[in-house]
Amino acid sequence: MKQVFEPLPPVPDHPRLEEEILQWWEDEQVFERVRDQNRGNEPWSFIDGPVTANKTLGVHTAWGRTLKDVFQRYKALRGFDQRYQNGFDCQGLWIEVGVERQLGLNSKREIEEYGLERFAAKCREVVVWSASELTKGEKRLGQWMDYGRDYFTFSDTNIEYIWRFLKIVHERDWLFVGHRSTEWCPRCGTSISAHELTGSYVERADPSLFVRLPLLDRPGESLVIWTTTPWTLPANVAAAVNPEAEYARRLNGEWVAAPRYPDEEFEERLRGAELVGWRYEGPFDELAPGAAVEHRVIPWDEVSLDEGTGIVHIAPGAGTEDFELSKVHDLPVLTPVDESGRFYDDYGWLHGLTTTEASEQIIGNLEEKGRLVEAGLYEHRYPECWRCHTPLIFRISDDWFISVAEIREPMRRANADVEWVPDYFGKRMDDWLANMSDWNISRRRYYGLPLPFYPCKCGELNVIGSKAELSERALEGFDQLEELRRPWIDRVPISCAKCGERVERVTEVGDVWLDAGIVPFSTLGWQNPESVPEGFATGAARGLTKADLPDNDYWENWFPADWVSEMREQIRLWFYSQLFMSVALVGRAPFKRVLGYEKMFDENGREMHGSWGNMIDAADAFERMGADVMRWQYSAQPPNQNLWFGFGPAHEIKRKLLTLWNSVRFLVDYANVDGWRPDYESLASPPEHARPLDRWLVARTHAFVAEATQAYEETLTMNVIRAFDSFVDDLSNWYIRRSRRRFWNGDAEALATLWFALVQGLRAMAPVMPFLTDWLWRRLVAGVCEDAPASVHLAGWPEPAEPDAALVAAVAEVRRVVELGRQARSQAGLKLRQPLRRLVVDGGALSDEHAAEVREELRVKEVELGPVEATELRVKPNLPILGPKLGKELGPVQAALRAGEFEELEDGRFRVLGHELGPDEVLIERAGKEGWAVASGNGVTVALDTALDPELELEALVLDLIHQINSMRREQGLELTDRIKITLPAAQSDLLEHEDWIKEETLAVEIDTDGGTEPRIAKA
Repeated sequence: MKQVFEPLPPVPDHPRLEEEILQWWEDEQVFERVRDQNRGNEPWSFIDGPVTANKTLGVHTAWGRTLKDVFQRYKALRGFDQRYQNGFDCQGLWIEVGVERQLGLNSKREIEEYGLERFAAKCREVVVWSASELTKGEKRLGQWMDYGRDYFTFSDTNIEYIWRFLKIVHERDWLFVGHRSTEWCPRCGTSISAHELTGSYVERADPSLFVRLPLLDRPGESLVIWTTTPWTLPANVAAAVNPEAEYARRLNGEWVAAPRYPDEEFEERLRGAELVGWRYEGPFDELAPGAAVEHRVIPWDEVSLDEGTGIVHIAPGAGTEDFELSKVHDLPVLTPVDESGRFYDDYGWLHGLTTTEASEQIIGNLEEKGRLVEAGLYEHRYPECWRCHTPLIFRISDDWFISVAEIREPMRRANADVEWVPDYFGKRMDDWLANMSDWNISRRRYYGLPLPFYPCKCGELNVIGSKAELSERALEGFDQLEELRRPWIDRVPISCAKCGERVERVTEVGDVWLDAGIVPFSTLGWQNPESVPEGFATGAARGLTKADLPDNDYWENWFPADWVSEMREQIRLWFYSQLFMSVALVGRAPFKRVLGYEKMFDENGREMHGSWGNMIDAADAFERMGADVMRWQYSAQPPNQNLWFGFGPAHEIKRKLLTLWNSVRFLVDYANVDGWRPDYESLASPPEHARPLDRWLVARTHAFVAEATQAYEETLTMNVIRAFDSFVDDLSNWYIRRSRRRFWNGDAEALATLWFALVQGLRAMAPVMPFLTDWLWRRLVAGVCEDAPASVHLAGWPEPAEPDAALVAAVAEVRRVVELGRQARSQAGLKLRQPLRRLVVDGGALSDEHAAEVREELRVKEVELGPVEATELRVKPNLPILGPKLGKELGPVQAALRAGEFEELEDGRFRVLGHELGPDEVLIERAGKEGWAVASGNGVTVALDTALDPELELEALVLDLIHQINSMRREQGLELTDRIKITLPAAQSDLLEHEDWIKEETLAVEIDTDGGTEPRIAKA
């Protein structure tokens, strides 16, 4: 007989299976057919957060790409029209730093010597290479996107949209130059925004110095300050005290905060306010900058008495709070280091040294001068550059800022309308917005968005809003403008709108989050009068994409995004910049729903680092575990918890998927034996079944599809995985096992029911496991049903019927009782192949009509529903709760409970010595009496009679033999339908009392005995 279904191998080879499906998708243009099928339907808008194009695909990035693909696939199955536009982040320090390392460049000076044109070309090369590699990796992951029509943030079109935003911001008077002390990366030579700092703190040990500062008007006395940044001491101008705190003079004349040294003896005590105005000799007054300063004590309510000496060293040129104090107290501001973090020439012997190099020499100098009280190391959390990991310093800088004063509350209101998953991410966003500082948008770098700011000497700030405006106002250089980028843009001066004079552009580039934040406007064609074919393939993106620039009607249709997703740190980065720019431009949030997720670690909970040997390359993961297994691992993770990713968890996932595989293989093998062929139409309306078990599996399938639908709608993939795990367990370990004899007999209803359940399960899991589900669909459905779609991804979503909840619950109760029975057997050391006489079930909702199923599953002769009297009840006090309540009476109550002198009441309550104890106040144990095995859980108790007799023992030997014979059949490679002859040793002849039973279970036609020592089988 010709086989209906293509047989399955014993185990799936996930990587090879996936490569086969990838090629088939491409050959059959399956993705294009999905898009065509849904085109014109209700839109579902998703905006892709751009991947930084400086790397290949990593397993970290693959997590987010998977989640995005899962929900796009789900919405496609529901018939929604989608855009599928992929994005690449192409500018900024992530790109620059990598290119610097490639070229062996270590400073901005070296970049400029290399040449900005050559440097820009190298940066673009990296983007082109990375975009190709990322696309290759995303395709291998199974992510469906409109590759080839990607958006690149370094497109002139994208940059022009940011220029328009900046011009609007300027017109609202939000744009300003801030002169302030700011976080600064000395290696990158640029300031850092506040939103780039969160999550950038690392544990490190820095020098801890206690320094003596002699008082000028109190001979023999001095102040003692504390610092962990020695390089800031040459910039000291003041010392701050808490005006309300008590300060005291040690016997050696040193002044410190008295509460910091409670065990010391002091000669004099004063309130901090009395120290204000004292003059002192600076730590480095021999250097010119310090010599010009009158150092004095100032009051500051924020001086902490929790660490240091209670007297704070103030250097306004090297600290944000210090700089603000300089405004209050009219303090001079000394800026000791340049953009690269090296001391200026006027700092004498320190000139040219980095802040790190200077520390050791500063310590030595202080010690020589007798100023050093104590030196050591201090471990603390300190910020580092999130791109190059260089420790940050504070430095006075003139940077471009956007004021948040007017937009803060509108942003908070807009955020309140967004549905965040998990919901606490929304609270974190609100906290960020409530405390956000002005947005520092400028960077003193090269390969980035050129800020369109042209400040004129007349006081006019000219802000260019488009390339067309630049063309109109350019005095020269516009024709050589290859792209909107340095150095070409630097060669295009304009005329001042106010005075007409020649004006040069500022050299700064923009914060990279401007590039990504504008995407909901630039890629959708906001305010664009007409669609421009390949209108996004401009500037540096020319030749890399065929993405169009749509018109405003298109934007109206697709804005705001129905859903976006990125990891938690993007709250202060991409989500923030999008929200800021959207509220500024149109007064509302750019997204309706957000799925966030936490961090990834290795399978042991450690961060992944190449130097630790635990970094997993995505290509290696594809080859060793397969994309579907990776996607399962990502999807099974609750978004509010860190993911521990690795090959160990992958093996467990493969084991789970093997249960599904074996269930499909079981169906295929038995269907082929009988030539059974499924009816595709039955998926939409399964036939009525006479057998309760068939009706249950259909109902259970409907229930699973309903659970999966709800989980997808709630964007909680881990609930999809949990529901599928449970479903496959029910299907394999209950339906197939309970129906095995029906399959042996070629029962068409059993085959149809199992086929229905498996196929609907594949459809519901297709978004998570697109490869395996499509591979199996082609064998179970498309290959055997002429009217079936070629791919599971073309089949639409399985609309669930209302499940028979009562039937599903009844079988769940049966399974619960069976599981408790197995626990009782295990505790008594009784294997399942040993029949027993009696099982008593107390509690729960098991009905008599399901008692036969329990008998068969637990191999007991009789099931009795009623009170379990074969147990001994032991009650103990729950001491943490009952102790405080009873006090001195706890002892007698405990003794009475131990002696069994109590009365059992309803609802888990007990009365003892006049006290009524609630269920939370006692601990209950039930132990089986002699001859019984007992197990309890969730209000159900089962008791197994463990007594054995010769009849039961003989049946156990028969079952052992049946198991042995069937194992021998598999080992010898016999087909499912092959009949056999059995030869038993004479010592086992007593088992022939059950000869018909043995024949039926092993497909034996004849059983003989001889003088051998082991059973033998032969094909009949």
